[in-house]
Amino acid sequence: MVWVLTTLAAYVASLCLYRFSGHHLLCLPVLTGTALVLAALALASTSYPVYAEATRVLRWMTGPAIIALAVPLYRQGVLLRRLARPLLWALLAGCLTSVLGTLGLAWLLGAPGSFALSLAPKSATMPMAMLAAERAGGVPAVAAMAVVATGVFGTLIAGPLLRRLRIDDESTHSFTLGLVAHAIGVARVLQTHPGSVAFAALAMGLNGVLTAMVLALLPRWL
Repeated sequence: MVWVLTTLAAYVASLCLYRFSGHHLLCLPVLTGTALVLAALALASTSYPVYAEATRVLRWMTGPAIIALAVPLYRQGVLLRRLARPLLWALLAGCLTSVLGTLGLAWLLGAPGSFALSLAPKSATMPMAMLAAERAGGVPAVAAMAVVATGVFGTLIAGPLLRRLRIDDESTHSFTLGLVAHAIGVARVLQTHPGSVAFAALAMGLNGVLTAMVLALLPRWL
């Protein structure tokens, strides 16, 4: 229980810091909380496999937490159905840009195919991205790192970029964060625009499925 309690304490401390900072993007709990846990592991000379085994109950709890996102989806069902067409077009454009853009850039830079396929599902949520990358011929561990980095940087960049483009609609901001930054983006929406979290949850779920489908078909196209 030591590492479970350490992780929870790190989360509470990072959440307090985030609120004290006025929800500053650089104080996102996923950044500061992770840093605190890594510092504790380094001070205790504990390896990650030991930590992962000790905190498996916390990983199990992420399942019910994700399923609970179905509640706002149900509550906003009428609005989501009315906006189904533009949302689907946005989903398709975002997914294809993320996957094909990553592969194209990797090809231009001369990156190995397996590395490119590992990065391609970076905007999907972690379990889907790792499995999709592995089945496409990528490396799950690389995919996991790409997912975390994309979630953090996507959350940092999406808001300022949309404001620069003079897009102020909360639903658009929420859908974009869910599409680009998966679970980390959804967590950001829960803190800043809780009334439109259904859009972020829908984008995260559908983008994960669509990304897996695109990667499954890529070997045939290539």
